[in-house]
Amino acid sequence: MNTKQLALLVAVGVALGGGGIYVRSRHSSSFKESSSQLGGAVLAKLDASTLSGLRITSGTNHLNLLKLGEEWVVAERGNFPANFTSIGEFVRKLIDLKVTQPVQVGPSRLAALELLPPDKCASVLVELIGSGGKSVHSLLLGKKVSKEGKDDSGMGGGGWPIGRYIMLDGKTDSIALVNEPLANAEPKAEDWLEKEWFKVEQPIALSLSHAEITNSFALSRTNEFSEWSLTGIQTGEKLDTSKAGAFSTLLSAASFDDVLVNPQPTSLGLDTPLKASIRTASGWSYEVRVGKVQDGEKYPIQYTVSAEIPSQRQPSKDEKKEDAEKLDKTFNEKLKLQKDKLATEQARSKWTYLVSKWSIDPLFKKRSDLFVDPKAAATPPGEGQDASPIDLQGLQGLQGLPGKGQQ
Repeated sequence: MNTKQLALLVAVGVALGGGGIYVRSRHSSSFKESSSQLGGAVLAKLDASTLSGLRITSGTNHLNLLKLGEEWVVAERGNFPANFTSIGEFVRKLIDLKVTQPVQVGPSRLAALELLPPDKCASVLVELIGSGGKSVHSLLLGKKVSKEGKDDSGMGGGGWPIGRYIMLDGKTDSIALVNEPLANAEPKAEDWLEKEWFKVEQPIALSLSHAEITNSFALSRTNEFSEWSLTGIQTGEKLDTSKAGAFSTLLSAASFDDVLVNPQPTSLGLDTPLKASIRTASGWSYEVRVGKVQDGEKYPIQYTVSAEIPSQRQPSKDEKKEDAEKLDKTFNEKLKLQKDKLATEQARSKWTYLVSKWSIDPLFKKRSDLFVDPKAAATPPGEGQDASPIDLQGLQGLQGLPGKGQQ
């Protein structure tokens, strides 16, 4: 090997060595940069007040939560009001996301972490929408990480999610394990709806109109504390007050499962519905229309509401000034609550709802369901039952036991 060849090999070696040092230094720098994110906020600069929407995508399903003015709505449900508390808690979780472990992976490992696009794996894409409907951040939610649980026996009892792999803005160098699984990040419109609609309080009169006229009936009572009486009761019929008592809390806590968009009255049975007319002690009137059963024992419902709300308090005789001021304040506070309730219920009455049967069960009662069973009424308690056989052996065993007062 001559001097020229030796010099060339040394130069190549130095160049390769230098390159190797550069690569190692670059990887080391990247690692240190990733490590510095440990415990850091994923969306440190997110200003929640600038958000105008959230878009959640899973598979081919999409959900758009939009801010219209001061109200959040669910676009896929005809802009029905969204649950502001649920949205607020979800955004807070996004702001509080912390990196518990930076992750460095190549493209071949993205599928294992479920960090491919939603149409290619089980990931969920959350887009934060700013002004003009533009996405300001996208957060790809991948595989959840669970903590092993144990049951009372000390054996493994499954686990619960404690974190999740995420990718921010489609950048592979942002992949990390975070401290929150974001389990409610699902494009299920029904889960994001505001479930406040209407509430019947202190009903004192109601009528149920069935398609079969003989099943229809009307009940009334003098006030919210008295028992119900049946209109047009016939000789020999006896109203079962315990059965009628179910109407005292009719629709006082009813809930709905979903909102139907573009309802077709004929297919839903709302062109020939079961009708309930209800009047309350405070002057509120409701008309509820129930269609035919849909999948899963659920029924479509529509309602209307009106109310006679007194705007002035009637003072009593000899009312003192200081008492009048307190009574006026209480009256005005109640008046505002009543007006707000009416405004909300009337605004929500333009939609058609899907309701589980258990929530409106009393509405399905027929006139014949309200009476005391004649057979049960004719049989005194204890009659018609076989007497229990006497245990002679047991009686003999009791003989010789000390009686009361004996030692």
